[in-house]
Amino acid sequence: MNYSPDSDCQICPRLCSFRNQNKEQYPSFFNAPVPSFGSLDAQFLVVGLAPGLKGANQTGRPFTGDYAGLILYHSLQKYGFARGEYKERADDGFTLINCRVTNAVRCVPQENKPELSEINQCNNFLKAEIAVIKNLKIILSLGLVSHNAVLKAFGYKASFAKFVHGAEHQINNKITLLNSYHTSRYNMNTGRLTQEMFDNVVEKVRFIT
Repeated sequence: MNYSPDSDCQICPRLCSFRNQNKEQYPSFFNAPVPSFGSLDAQFLVVGLAPGLKGANQTGRPFTGDYAGLILYHSLQKYGFARGEYKERADDGFTLINCRVTNAVRCVPQENKPELSEINQCNNFLKAEIAVIKNLKIILSLGLVSHNAVLKAFGYKASFAKFVHGAEHQINNKITLLNSYHTSRYNMNTGRLTQEMFDNVVEKVRFIT
């Protein structure tokens, strides 16, 4: 199976309908399944939840154009996983180093809340993508949905490893799964996550890759 959905993917009717609505309301937006960002040769994979309506769904690049990306890309650059200046545009020249960023669900969901069936359908793409990242050593899941999606991609049940911010889980003899709360504006505003907390998680990656 291809690791990236077709630009007019029809697998999830609700998401497809929402995408068509957005094409009418926001004709200048990307409005399609958002492809991953970064090299397939990377050792480090970040898995988020889903594109934001006026973030990745607008720009066509994961975590680009919304608040969550400011936190994520600041930290990746701080620890040597990115170069350039992040300007919240897909054409800003910002690049990743030994890192790749994707989402558990590739299409923007209504109210940023994908349904379980949609997460499960899109998991086939995540599973296929992980399979072709041959140098992969560490996966950072942002939030519980991402955590469970990664486990499912490896054939594990959610009970295999509990999501805990900052936790490390050994997926197999090659790959480690790290957990962090999602870098969403809500989590940052409520104090559930701070830039320092997130930086501390990303810093661990340097000692694994």
